[in-house]
This record gives sequence, structure tokens and C-alpha cells, in this order.
Amino acid sequence: MPPSTPSPVLPPPPDDDERGPDRATDAALEDLPVRTPVEVLWLLASPEHHYFGRPRDGAPHPVSTARERVDVVAGKGVVGDRFFGRAAHMDAAVTLMAVESLERVAADLGLATDADPLGGFDPRRPRRNVVLRGAPVDALVGRDLALDCRAGGGGVVRFAGRRPAAPCAWMDEVLAPGAHPALRGRGGLRCVPTTSGALVVGSAELRTAEPVDPASAGVPVLRRGRLP
Repeated sequence: MPPSTPSPVLPPPPDDDERGPDRATDAALEDLPVRTPVEVLWLLASPEHHYFGRPRDGAPHPVSTARERVDVVAGKGVVGDRFFGRAAHMDAAVTLMAVESLERVAADLGLATDADPLGGFDPRRPRRNVVLRGAPVDALVGRDLALDCRAGGGGVVRFAGRRPAAPCAWMDEVLAPGAHPALRGRGGLRCVPTTSGALVVGSAELRTAEPVDPASAGVPVLRRGRLP
């Protein structure tokens, strides 16, 4: 009887808690334990300024092209964007917006329909870098957050929420009359990226230190002070 051949010794399967880079990333997010499912709908990196001066000064440039992926660099912003690495914009290098803000404004102005909740609005027109669904970003001023796009093949980017992204008068021209005042308090969030990574369109997670209410996305968050 021929001698039996020993079975090859296979390494044990990796433990769920030992996933190399993912494990390190998860450890870096321990201070942001709350996970809220969101959708990344649009990503923009606009190389040029499109809205100069006031609307009466002339027509805006064509809208920016939406991207499937953008790369974000800590402290600098979105690669290819007009504000990337600009000292004057370091505290507001990346802008986030809830698509619900546009939907609620469209409803308030009587433009929304069941077939088109956006009422014909182009979500690229406000020129926010990241447009999300299910993320009440206007309530995150002064708070740390992260977008985890690993499920869609992207990465994780942490942000420090700095200040509201106030709408400008151009919104009355590029969206609809009345859009400028209607967007006050829900024009988005200006952030500083504190880590580098790739954001991709698709399903993602919003990471925060405390629970957020997705149903409040697009609800105005009005603060004391002079309105823009």
C-alpha cells in the first residue's frame, strides 16, 4: 500500500477583526461610532469659478461635469477643484449638501411633482462637491464626521465641519426665482478634510459621534447672525 500523501497545511482564514488596512481604518473611526446609511448621488470637482460677481453682471458658465469618483487630500480639498490647496479656503475646502434641501425648496416654490421631486433643479448648480441623500449635513457645523465609501470601492474621508455653506444670489438665476432665500439654513456644510481618501458615487455610511436624524435632512438650520 503506497504511503499516504499528507494533506497540505493551509493558513487559518483571517479573523474578521484582522483585516489589515480596514482594521486600522476602523480603529481610526472609533470616536465616530454612529453609522448612518447614506447615498452619494453627485460628486463635483470644478476647476473654474462659474459665478462671478452678481447675476446682473452676466450669465454663469455651463454646469460642471459630475464625476463617479473624486480624490480628497487632507487639509487641501478635492483634487482638481478650484479651491484645492488655496490658503484662503483651507477652512472650507470641501462642501457637502443634502439633496433633500433642493427637494424641499422645489416643494416650497411649487415646482416639485411626484414624478420630479427636484422640480427640474440640476443638483450640480449649487456647486457643492458632494451631494448626499439621507445626511442632515446642515446640522453638523462644528462637528467631526466621516464618509465611508468602502462598500462601493472607495475609501474613508474624515472631515471637520466648519461653517454653513451660505447660498448666493446666483441661485435665483440658476435654479429658480426665490431659491436664494429658500436655501438659507440648508445650503450645505463647508468642511476641512482631515484625512485623505477617495469618495465614489453609491451607497456609503455617514460616521458621526452622536446619532443624526436622516428625516431632518433639508430642514433649515437657522443660526443667529446676519443672513447672506
